[in-house]
Amino acid sequence: MGIGKTLNNINKLAVKYIFFIVLLSACHYQPTQQGQQYTDGKLSKLYNLTYPQLGRPVNIDSYLEQVKLIEQYSPQLFQKNKVIYDGINQWIIRGLTTNQLNLVGLNSYQLQGQDKWGNVLLTGYYTPIMKARRKPQAQYRYPLYAKPINFSKQLPSRLEIYEGALDGQKLEIAYTDSLIDNFIMEVQGSGYIDFEDGFPPIFFSYNGKNGHPYKSIGRLLIEQGEIDRHKISIQAIKAWAEKQDEQVVKNLLIKNASAVFFEPQGNALVSGSTRVPLIAQASVASDQTIVPAGSVLLVDTPLLDDKGVYSGQRELRLMIALDIGGAIRRQHLDMYQGIGEQAGNLAGYYNHYGRVWLITP
Repeated sequence: MGIGKTLNNINKLAVKYIFFIVLLSACHYQPTQQGQQYTDGKLSKLYNLTYPQLGRPVNIDSYLEQVKLIEQYSPQLFQKNKVIYDGINQWIIRGLTTNQLNLVGLNSYQLQGQDKWGNVLLTGYYTPIMKARRKPQAQYRYPLYAKPINFSKQLPSRLEIYEGALDGQKLEIAYTDSLIDNFIMEVQGSGYIDFEDGFPPIFFSYNGKNGHPYKSIGRLLIEQGEIDRHKISIQAIKAWAEKQDEQVVKNLLIKNASAVFFEPQGNALVSGSTRVPLIAQASVASDQTIVPAGSVLLVDTPLLDDKGVYSGQRELRLMIALDIGGAIRRQHLDMYQGIGEQAGNLAGYYNHYGRVWLITP
């Protein structure tokens, strides 16, 4: 099947996922604080064949490292996308620019964006490192849970878990000193746990969820007037939680009935839903109905300052879709930022927009 016909079929299937917003008026044609751009005109389709003049990506080495990991950990996914990976390799070797992808047999399709002007939502996620104990001890009293396997009915909600629904089943796999940090680790999907026992931190991988609906606590805090919508970030949420009594924090968190379970994996590498280890700033989580697993993307990424403010500068990155996320829907990419506090600071601030091109044969 030709790429044109394939993309037309995807367009028809994906149209119901597109999030429509009010059309922008002429007075909004300047870049905003979240990095929107309006230089490409209005885009009529979900995928639009264009050859942008954006130069060369800044992360070629990390991209190539990510491709090697795909070949090593998921040969099937590698073979499925081998024509694209080989084409990009030739493009890199020949020193070509983005408007010359056709010289190596590749095309670039710009995503329409949530507003139909090419502005794709870009957020960030990371892998936290948390201190913990194997048993409750002083301030280390907030458990992380393994997934129940002998539950005959629907798994308990977050409220029911907080009220003891999983007690006595030996599902507690670590105790941390922060309820809000546990929640943030659930949102990130995995993390490293440091028991401070002389051994390296242990990777706790995602091991499913309880099946209850997810609700954004960030959105709730905005609606309640606790945090300004333009200042919402992981950092802002943590700062709010640190000023509250524990019960106030719990009352907020239980409004999100969804809960995530974990599985200790020793010293395993951080992997996405494809089971491929992730390279920072070379991999993304995507809605796979729009950006399938293994897809290569050119992402025109807004750069932020140390306070999370859009600096007005941008850089081009080659990124591969290797993960999914419960909140990642439609034309929204979640960019993996790496491990630890510095990565978390950057990930927590990203709620911006960039232009994105899907590379195809």
